[in-house]
Amino acid sequence: MPQLSSAVLAGLRPGSAVGLPRYDRAAVTTGIVHFGVGGFHRAHQAVYLDELMNQGKALDWGICGVGVLPQDRAMKEAMDAQDCLYTVVVKHADGSRSPRVVGSLIEYLFARDSPEAVLEKLASPRTRIVSLTITEGGYNFHHVTGEFDDAAPAVVADLAEGAIPGTVFGLVTEALARRRARRVPPFTIMSCDNIQGNGDVARKMFTAFARLKDAELAAWIEDEVPFPNSMVDRITPVTTAKDRADVAADYGYEDSWPVVCEPFTQWVLEDHFVHSDDGPGRPPYQDAGVQLVPDVEPYELMKLRLLNASHQAMAYFGYLAGHRFAHEAAQDPEIARLLLDYMEHEATPTLRAVPGVDLPAYRSQLIERFSNEHIRDTLARLCAESSDRIPKWLLPVIRENLAADDAGEPREVFRSAAVVASWARYAEGVDEAGEPIAVVDRLKEELMAAAGRQREEPLVFVAQRELFGDLADDARFTAPYLEALTGLHTRGAAATVAGLVGGEA
Repeated sequence: MPQLSSAVLAGLRPGSAVGLPRYDRAAVTTGIVHFGVGGFHRAHQAVYLDELMNQGKALDWGICGVGVLPQDRAMKEAMDAQDCLYTVVVKHADGSRSPRVVGSLIEYLFARDSPEAVLEKLASPRTRIVSLTITEGGYNFHHVTGEFDDAAPAVVADLAEGAIPGTVFGLVTEALARRRARRVPPFTIMSCDNIQGNGDVARKMFTAFARLKDAELAAWIEDEVPFPNSMVDRITPVTTAKDRADVAADYGYEDSWPVVCEPFTQWVLEDHFVHSDDGPGRPPYQDAGVQLVPDVEPYELMKLRLLNASHQAMAYFGYLAGHRFAHEAAQDPEIARLLLDYMEHEATPTLRAVPGVDLPAYRSQLIERFSNEHIRDTLARLCAESSDRIPKWLLPVIRENLAADDAGEPREVFRSAAVVASWARYAEGVDEAGEPIAVVDRLKEELMAAAGRQREEPLVFVAQRELFGDLADDARFTAPYLEALTGLHTRGAAATVAGLVGGEA
């Protein structure tokens, strides 16, 4: 069976069941360099551009993907073998599927093999946007202080005199230095990661790194480089062997790295880009359904605190209760009730008004999205890298509600505290059937060590101040936290969730 490529694509055109690019890819030139080409980027930002190109627009905004981590070599090899083509399969709740081949990614560079090629691609005047999906942990900031971690080994290496850049910070900063020296306007840096104020965070981190290299360059970046905030949303599980086999069986070609995703997609973006005489410095994103707004914060808070935090709320409880897929947990009536109660009573009071959004309808839609059994998103994926997720998505809800309580506005935190307790119980590394749990987290050793002592020292997990700050000192948080943790140890996850739905752990 042939592997997806430009030649195979040409042969598919007559009567193909797969949506295909309706534009000449040979006419597409690079306008965007993207760091972090994973499933989400390929199911989201790249699809929006593919849609524009199918309209005959944005042909000068093709994407050059860049990998900087050792594991990115696999994506480099996959994209090289397939002329950077790949399949996106949208899985609908009724079991139907909508496949398309996406062609907006036109090249892929692996920085470890060719750092100079990456630098010159970034320094090229044709590159007008550098976009990022480098995960929450990729921004290299301390979870409590929010400051740039200049002691990280990879950063220290990049800061050494004469070092060849190896991090996204080093590569982007050196490229901006070259553009400044060559009198080339800067590019826009567009974060698409699940971090509140992702553009503001990116600005702070990149200028902090640049300041350590060259104070004048850092000042120029602060003055000249736009960092628009954005909110992105589409559930995109990890590609499985079955996904690959299904593409081959259903569509007649092999794709070594297809992407599967839900039908829902959303992108809210601040219209803040480098302008030039040639135009606004961005593709006409609005023509593909992107919401261009002056202020992203209401939308991003809605998404992070309702969708992302709810993912965490069902992930650990669901896994401990014996579920292994997100749809199984979301279809559990008591877990679904817990999510809706958390969203209504704890998360929504911390939100600002969201223009054009019916929040009760949005909350109900999230349960429907989570319940799509054809997506088969794993709870293990949602449980991974919790130390990068809980502090950004859930703990702000707790802190804001406690602050409101201090100001005389009574708020609830017992569900949020119980979610933290479910993470602590999950981090013990053994489920309720005595089976091992594969904890995946950059702080795995510290988390598991603390969790292993919590039956004797109940607050030891939340006493990790680099993650939780001073929450362990506040009885309004620790009382429901300890009640939930005790319930998890003595009664199990299902009974604890039932108690939470009833109003107590």
